[in-house]
Amino acid sequence: MSFVLVAAGIGAAAAVGSAAIGAHQQKQASKHNRNEANRLGKEIKRLETKRSLELPVINPYEGATDLSFMIEDLSGMLSNPFENLGVATKAAEIQMEQTDLALANTLDLLATTGASAGGATALARAAAAGKKGVAASIESQEAKNQQMRAQGEANLQQQKMAEAQRVQSGKFGEATRQQDIDAQGKLFVFREEDNRLLEQLNRKQAQMTGQQQAAAQRSADAASIMSSGISAGAQVLGSGVTAYGASLGN
Repeated sequence: MSFVLVAAGIGAAAAVGSAAIGAHQQKQASKHNRNEANRLGKEIKRLETKRSLELPVINPYEGATDLSFMIEDLSGMLSNPFENLGVATKAAEIQMEQTDLALANTLDLLATTGASAGGATALARAAAAGKKGVAASIESQEAKNQQMRAQGEANLQQQKMAEAQRVQSGKFGEATRQQDIDAQGKLFVFREEDNRLLEQLNRKQAQMTGQQQAAAQRSADAASIMSSGISAGAQVLGSGVTAYGASLGN
């Protein structure tokens, strides 16, 4: 009957041994998970160091320069086109010359023909009146021409000033735009590089967390397997002892 006890002992030992083997495997797997988690933790620290040292926070507008030198005082381009507007005196001079010439010619003619002095005076007055009207018309036209030239010059200066302002504004705007593009480009590169590092950090962190969870689960599984093996062995041994005791009673 001792055979029953031996068999029970062997069965119990087999159950406990099998559990021990399974628990050891789980512990080894848990150890591997912990080692992998530690390796990933070092990777995370390396990436964090790289992020802080190789990719510090930047000021994308650091290279911006003062563009005030492009703003020019254009007041020197301005002038008064009416400043030297003269009085039309040429027509008056023509008027006097024509009057004197008409009077001289008339007197010569009267002297030649033997006409009276009164007739000469009348003719001279008539000639002077005609020339006066022509001179007044010429003088008016000259004044109008001067006024039109002055107005044209004023318009031309106004257009030149507007064009100079347009060119200056365009240059200043383009320079400002280029500086802004440069700053935005630097900011874009910084964000892209930082996002890539963050993606790596997040991925490594998720992997490390997974390995830690797996290590904890396998440690728990090892304990559970060992507990179940011991319980099974105890049951086998208990059954053998019970069977042995029953055989003694018979």
